[in-house]
Amino acid sequence: MSALPQNPWGRVEEDGTVYVIEEGTERKVGQYPDGTAEEALAYFVRKFSDLEGQVSLLEQRVKNGAPASDIAKSAKHLSAQLSDANAVGDLAALRSRLDALGGTVSELTEQQREAQQEEIARALAEREAIVVEAERLAAQPPASIQWKQTTASIDELFTKWKAHQQDGPRLPKAEANALWKRFRGARSTLERERRAFFAELDASHKTARDAKTKILERAEALAPRGADGVAEYRRLLDEWKAAGRAGRKYDDALWNQFKAAGDVLFQAKGEVDAAETVEYSANYEAKAALLEEATPILQITDRRAAREKLADIQRRWDEIGRVPRENFKATEDRLRAIEQHVRKLDDDHWQKSNPERQARSQGMHSQLTEAIEKLEAERAAAEARGDKRAVKEAEEALEARRVWLGALGS
Repeated sequence: MSALPQNPWGRVEEDGTVYVIEEGTERKVGQYPDGTAEEALAYFVRKFSDLEGQVSLLEQRVKNGAPASDIAKSAKHLSAQLSDANAVGDLAALRSRLDALGGTVSELTEQQREAQQEEIARALAEREAIVVEAERLAAQPPASIQWKQTTASIDELFTKWKAHQQDGPRLPKAEANALWKRFRGARSTLERERRAFFAELDASHKTARDAKTKILERAEALAPRGADGVAEYRRLLDEWKAAGRAGRKYDDALWNQFKAAGDVLFQAKGEVDAAETVEYSANYEAKAALLEEATPILQITDRRAAREKLADIQRRWDEIGRVPRENFKATEDRLRAIEQHVRKLDDDHWQKSNPERQARSQGMHSQLTEAIEKLEAERAAAEARGDKRAVKEAEEALEARRVWLGALGS
């Protein structure tokens, strides 16, 4: 009969019954009847190794900062397994290691609780920032909102909110609900304002579209008038500009039609202008020569002579007739300058010969002459008595009145 296998923490009997030794006392842990004694003992030693492995794994999880609640749950489960473990090994040491984890788990629980509170505080601040930005967007005056940009911004904030909700820590329900209520309110305000804005814009576009359609019809109706319709078309163009935007979808098409109606008129006008240029070019040359003849009038100061020469020029000017359109303004401006010169000669003559003005001038002349004589007498008296101050005042007054007298033409 061979000797039974030995182990410091247990033994096995010939029938395969295995015992573990704890604090000098044996406890039956089980039986392995279908194998050898070595196999029976080894089986229960392996069960101890499994338990030891679980304790080691739990210790490693503690070092790695696993959630304290999970650690505590696993430790409780292991503690129940170790209380009457059917295994052979140093169970007391294994229980001591597990008990040692209790203090560590408590510290870890506190650390993780503090870390969780900090994480929640950060998450609340981040979500608050999202809400504040959404409220800022919603607080803008509706008339000044850039809707394309603002809509993109609020959509981006909503995406950020969902990602934060999915990836961030679980927030206290009351605070999370309050933040969501504010965010939802800001989004609802923007959506309401956006709908109102675009409804108003659509109505404005429709009004402009209807107005431009009617203007277009009137412009197209001008076609039979040819060049004579250009002035009316220009008035329609002013109405077109004042009608406002009809929306990109319609504006370009309506404008192209309106412009085409104008092109018909301007083409006809161009043909008329070209014909006039040919027909009236000789008139332009005649008026240009007449202007050269009239230019010396600008040097004449005798109003009667200037008036006679101008009258002759004007008569011949009218007899010549029209000039090409592109030359009209330049020739007329030169004649107007000569006419203004003659008119000024007449005005100057009237000012000088105006009886009322002459009477006023003569009355003022007499008053100034008398004042000068009086001041000269006062100056002489002051000089006689040696009053330098009075002499100076009299001379200053005399100088002023002589200037006034000179202005009257004396």
